Amino acid sequence: MREFVITSDSTTDLPAEYLRENEISIASLSYVLEGVTYRDNQGLTSKEFYDKVRSGAMPTTSQINVEEGYALFEPIVKAGKDILHIAFSSGLSGSCNSCQIAAKMLMEEHPECRIEVVDSLCASLGEGLLVYKAVEAKKKGMSLEELADWVRNLAPRICHNFTVDDLFHLHRGGRVSKATAVLGTLAGIKPVLHVDEEGHLIPIDKVRGRKKSLVALVDRMERQMQGFENDVVFISHGDCLADAKFVEETVRKRFGIEKFLINPVGAVIGSHSGPGTIALFFVGNPR
Repeated sequence: MREFVITSDSTTDLPAEYLRENEISIASLSYVLEGVTYRDNQGLTSKEFYDKVRSGAMPTTSQINVEEGYALFEPIVKAGKDILHIAFSSGLSGSCNSCQIAAKMLMEEHPECRIEVVDSLCASLGEGLLVYKAVEAKKKGMSLEELADWVRNLAPRICHNFTVDDLFHLHRGGRVSKATAVLGTLAGIKPVLHVDEEGHLIPIDKVRGRKKSLVALVDRMERQMQGFENDVVFISHGDCLADAKFVEETVRKRFGIEKFLINPVGAVIGSHSGPGTIALFFVGNPR
């Protein structure tokens, strides 16, 4: 059985040290801010990025193209290894399709290799949680084909619940109307959203006030995780660590979970969700 490695995208929002420790190669999406092009999670720190957005800068983002997918895979293939690539949700980006095309090209050029591209249907640390689970399963000795099937079956059970502090970022992304953004902001309305089974961002609830929106994430988690064990929970945030810590403590007190990974939402996803985003990820009932 040929050796294989796990690769993914910068949209996993996993800490750099975790990626290094587990030898996970990443394809970076890019964004343009104030006329400068950056690679996701490179160039600007998280705080620098969000401070610029708070000051009115409007970033735009770009997906991984076929050439970038090819560049990620080619050195691994030439080293004689196969690949399991866990891709950013096809419902949010064309990056997965680009990587599928690049994989097909390389397998035609190198018939001895195998590249499995899995559409995670996930975003941010939801995608990161799926990668984390895949890494742990790989350590148990699964083959590439077994692990690819296992990841595809797990992906719909990676629950994404999140809220944002500023409705205008969702308006820019076409998720809410301008009228909803204006009236909701004036009324202190905070939306609760999730990523559905097709990997799209979908509003599911709205509450009045920031703290209630954070508690609502945990309330929804309580319903969704019935029958599932979660030994670790992931939380991502748009430069609002104190709110992430509040959600962590609420989950700990309510469910007794002790292991958490908290990390900022990267610039590419943060370009659409904005500062003040809080997202909660765990395994539960299909979305």
